[in-house]
Amino acid sequence: MANNSSAPINKQGRWAYTWHMMKVNKGCYGLLAPFMILFIIFTVIPVVMSLPMGFTNFNMIQTPKWVGFSNFYTLFLNDDVFLIAVRNTLIFAIFTGPFSYVLSFFIAWLINEMHPFLKTFFTFVFYAPSMTTSVYVTWQLILSGDSYGYLNAIMMDIGIFNAPKQFLTDTNYILPVVIIVQLWISMGAGFLAIRAGFQNIDKSMYEAGAIEGIKNRWQELFTITIPSMGPQLLFAAVMQISASFTVGAVGQMLVGLPSTDYAAHTIMNHATDYGSIRYEMGYASAICFVLFAAMLLANKAVNWLLGKYLD
Repeated sequence: MANNSSAPINKQGRWAYTWHMMKVNKGCYGLLAPFMILFIIFTVIPVVMSLPMGFTNFNMIQTPKWVGFSNFYTLFLNDDVFLIAVRNTLIFAIFTGPFSYVLSFFIAWLINEMHPFLKTFFTFVFYAPSMTTSVYVTWQLILSGDSYGYLNAIMMDIGIFNAPKQFLTDTNYILPVVIIVQLWISMGAGFLAIRAGFQNIDKSMYEAGAIEGIKNRWQELFTITIPSMGPQLLFAAVMQISASFTVGAVGQMLVGLPSTDYAAHTIMNHATDYGSIRYEMGYASAICFVLFAAMLLANKAVNWLLGKYLD
C-alpha cells in the first residue's frame, strides 16, 4: 500500500510528502523525540536566544536593557582579554583541530592493520581518556610544580632540572601543557567514527585496485580508503571543529580560571567568566554568538572540502 500511495503524495508538494513520511515512520520519530526535546531546549533555544540577548545589558536580576551593538563594539575594540582569548583559541584550533584530526586518522589506520585483539585494546587505550574526568587529576600529579610532581621528580633525578618547574603557573609552559593534554583526550567520537569507517570498507575494492595497478599501501590510502570513508571523515571533522573551538575545560581544570596572565584563556573561558562568574549575560551572549558564527563558518569550509567524498 505504501507504493500505491507514494505517487500521489509526491505530487502534493514537498511539505505534504514530508508530513506523510513522518506519519509512516512515526515509530522512529517517537524514539528520537526524547533526545530532540532535550536538544531543542538546551541547545537550539539558547543559541537562538543568544543573538537578541547579545544586544542587551542583562544581569539575570533586572529586566534586560537594550544597548544595541555596544557589547560587540566593546568586545572587539575595548576588550584586550578577548583578543588574547581569540589568539589562544586559534592556536588551540590549529593543534586540536587539523593536527588532531590527521593524528586520529593515522592512528586509526595503524590500528586497523593489527590483530583483532590488539585493535580492540588500542582503540580502548586511545578512546578511554575522552570518557573519564579523572584525567585532570592524573595530569596535575604529573605536572605538579614541586618535587613531588612525577615529571619534576624524574627530571631532577637524572639531572636535567636543578629546581622544580612550575608547569601549571609559569606562562612559558601553560599553553604547551594544556595543548598536550587536550591532544591526549581529543580521541573521542571522531576517532571512533574513523575506526568504524576503516571497518566498513569493502575488501574486494583493494583486490580490484591491485588488479588495476595499485602497488603499495599509500596508493591504496589515497585512491580507495579515503574516498570510501567520506561520511565518517566528515563527521569526525565536524566533531573536531566543535571540540577545538569550544576548548576551555582542560585549561580551567588544570591551570584555573583565569590562568596566569590569561596564558590559556580561550573564548569559551571568556564566556564562562562573564556568564557564570560575573553574570553579565548580555555580554556573555555576544561572546557565544561570535564563537558560534566562527564554528559555523569552519563547518561550512569542511563541508566544502570533504563534500566530494560523499558522492
